[in-house]
Amino acid sequence: MSGVEARLTELGLQVPDVAPPLASYVPAVRDGDLVWTSGQLPMVGGALVATGKVGADVTPEQAKDLARTCALNAIAAVKSVVGDLDLVVQVVKVVGFVASDPGFTGQPGVINGASELLGQVFGGAGVHARSAVGVAVLPLDAPVEVEITVRVR
Repeated sequence: MSGVEARLTELGLQVPDVAPPLASYVPAVRDGDLVWTSGQLPMVGGALVATGKVGADVTPEQAKDLARTCALNAIAAVKSVVGDLDLVVQVVKVVGFVASDPGFTGQPGVINGASELLGQVFGGAGVHARSAVGVAVLPLDAPVEVEITVRVR
């Protein structure tokens, strides 16, 4: 078990199976020392955990947990391309999309769920640049979607 996967185990988590794409794309692509993931939804066991708009149907706290699930799925997508998560030397960028009720402005707090998990899992290498964007709707009516870019050796 890699050091990264051992940290996940300490957190009570494990790398899930890669969520199958919903359309014509792949979960992640490597180009040189960078890996870009496709947007990851809060899928567990092949099913979307929640639907709806944050601030109306989904609480910010629930959405933060969902962003954590998205980040875990992004980690799985990275692993599917590089094989060993210990090859990750830096999480470079996180982009989080939050399906938001028109009055909801707490997108950064929601995406903290992803950022905090990446920090716990990768330590200093998990510190990253980030965008947190409110959107009207996401695929399958998901409340949150997260994509990451990592540098690997």
